[in-house]
Amino acid sequence: MRFTTREDIELPIDDVFAAISDFQGFERAALRRGAEVARLEDGTQGWTIRFRHRGRQRELVSRITRLDAPEGLTTEGRVGGLDGTMDLELTALAPYRTRLRVDLNIKPRTLTARLLVQSLRLAKTSLNNRFKSRVRVFARNIESRG
Repeated sequence: MRFTTREDIELPIDDVFAAISDFQGFERAALRRGAEVARLEDGTQGWTIRFRHRGRQRELVSRITRLDAPEGLTTEGRVGGLDGTMDLELTALAPYRTRLRVDLNIKPRTLTARLLVQSLRLAKTSLNNRFKSRVRVFARNIESRG
């Protein structure tokens, strides 16, 4: 299942890249929301994040697989029976205007996850609208900090 959107941000591409690659800031935000965050010990840039969602304890393992300043980055994650890849691409439209394109792809690995993704397909329109709204809020937060 794939979700894609784009937002224009009124900042230079270097400033936007600095914001999307502020991993310590994302760690602090997760900790404030009650998650446990630990860096991976295998030498890669990644994290194990434990959090409660819908009454159950979850564990997300996420790795940065591509980090190309200032063009963007790619993360891969695994939570439960789902594998996900999020690709953030930056394009300079003008000296003080950058386009952020976010592409999220979720793939099930287990039968339970396959059933979950199948049920999510029934609500694809509302999920896509929520995804676009969250990316829009993220982009506006980057603008307000810049």
